[in-house]
Amino acid sequence: MPREPLHDAHGRRIADLRVSVTDRCNFRCQYCMPAEGLPWLARDEILSFEEIERVVGLMVEMGVEDLRLTGGEPLVRRQFPRLVAMLAGLDGLRDLSLTTNGYLLERDADALVAAGVGRVNVSIDSLQRDRFFQMTRRDSLPQVLRGLEALSHHPKVHPVKVNAVAIRGFTEEEALPFAEFARTSAFQVRFIEFMPLDADQAWTPDAVLTGEELRQIIHAVHPLEERPREPSATARIFRFADGEGEIGFINPVSEPFCSDCNRIRLTAEGKLRTCLFSMHETDLREPLRAGATDDDLEQIVRDAVWRKELKHRVNEPGFRPPARSMSAIGG
Repeated sequence: MPREPLHDAHGRRIADLRVSVTDRCNFRCQYCMPAEGLPWLARDEILSFEEIERVVGLMVEMGVEDLRLTGGEPLVRRQFPRLVAMLAGLDGLRDLSLTTNGYLLERDADALVAAGVGRVNVSIDSLQRDRFFQMTRRDSLPQVLRGLEALSHHPKVHPVKVNAVAIRGFTEEEALPFAEFARTSAFQVRFIEFMPLDADQAWTPDAVLTGEELRQIIHAVHPLEERPREPSATARIFRFADGEGEIGFINPVSEPFCSDCNRIRLTAEGKLRTCLFSMHETDLREPLRAGATDDDLEQIVRDAVWRKELKHRVNEPGFRPPARSMSAIGG
């Protein structure tokens, strides 16, 4: 049964939910996790498939239309396609997408598409094997590319986006190879500015290679034309002037898009976060397991969302990054 739409105190209607299904990951990307990894959550701390389905179903009743499943690395969660099928069947959900590092995509692509995944983002920070290893600490580029190839056999999964984190001193060299990749494949490449969410806490403003700098590098060789930005979109999308593909830039540091942000996040252990950089979380797992009704949960969610931050304040004096790194929050 539909419920009243979900709004925050700034008049933004919440329609996009990101759900982390695990904090575990089989990569150790420099912008996310330390080389030795992080302590994992115990199995009973993580929401069950049925608990995730219940929370997401309630959110859909409150007007959430877009759902993205993330991690950690979601494909390391056992029987993950079964969860996808459970969620894809929710009445009112318009879009079900997935963010993955692609390592297990060759194995799971067919099952994920059959279960109902409609869009996929694959994280690839370099198209050169040695540099991919440098960034991820895993020699896995060939396997990830095979996963992309497996996904390409399912044209109804569209668009497939390739995401690269832009770090100064590294990604400048990747800009043109990725542009060529976007021009010669069916994939949309997007560069994401490096954010202060790394567990090593090595982030500094100087490490951010801005989307505009990357755009200029590419535009000098392959002229670009900007497409209109859709409401609440995170990326600025450009079409190559000769019509050969698209490329995007997600610029949360240099060009924050907070004013029309319509996203909230649920961590693997059931904490509701109203901003990627939130300093506070709202626990949904304990009420779930203590017998809360859907009406009880709705009120908890509404109270939390009403307090959603106006903006992330990354560029303001006194900014403090959240205690969690990206892998523990959910991408």
